[in-house]
Amino acid sequence: MKEETIPLGMFEANCVLLYDEDSRHAVVVDPGGDAHALLAALKRLNLKPVACLLTHGHMDHVSALAELIEAYPCPVYLHPSDAVWAFTQANQMLPYYETPRQPAAHLLPVSDNQRIPSEFGEIQVIHTPGHSPGSVCYFLEEHGLLLSGDTLFKGSVGRTDLPGGNPSELARSIKRLKTMPNSTRIIPGHGPETTMEREKSANYFLQDGLI
Repeated sequence: MKEETIPLGMFEANCVLLYDEDSRHAVVVDPGGDAHALLAALKRLNLKPVACLLTHGHMDHVSALAELIEAYPCPVYLHPSDAVWAFTQANQMLPYYETPRQPAAHLLPVSDNQRIPSEFGEIQVIHTPGHSPGSVCYFLEEHGLLLSGDTLFKGSVGRTDLPGGNPSELARSIKRLKTMPNSTRIIPGHGPETTMEREKSANYFLQDGLI
């Protein structure tokens, strides 16, 4: 498996491309904006998306989804708790983001501990509410890689002051992530990648700062 991370949109959300070198099939995680840049990256790498995974429904993580699906029809995975509002006026932040356009695809629901098959091994869904009700992380155990969305960042955690945010739920989600192996590499929804070992030793919020 190869990967490429592309910050997209006004808030530079990390869009992660996971792909197989031989087939050039890709899984796109969080197409957050700048659809032209995302489509150009897919063309440059000669990739064909076969699935799209959404860590949550906030506008800065889904705003390029409709255009991506128009160019590359494929299944889209999103937790039902976020799917109910992700493409409504409740999910705009003017003047930065308008209401995300509904993609021409059936949204497939994800649930805790679900295993999504891929060409590079199973992708485990870990439901981590707190930043939003339907926030999830995606864990590729065979590759020691966690895509943590806006639940966990390098040195910080997701905000809980947006509609649907819940500090108590976020604390429980962070406590659960703390049980993951120290060697786990983390690509968050914004900012640089990190490791679980680094966060356990240096991130206040993983040292009982939320509990």
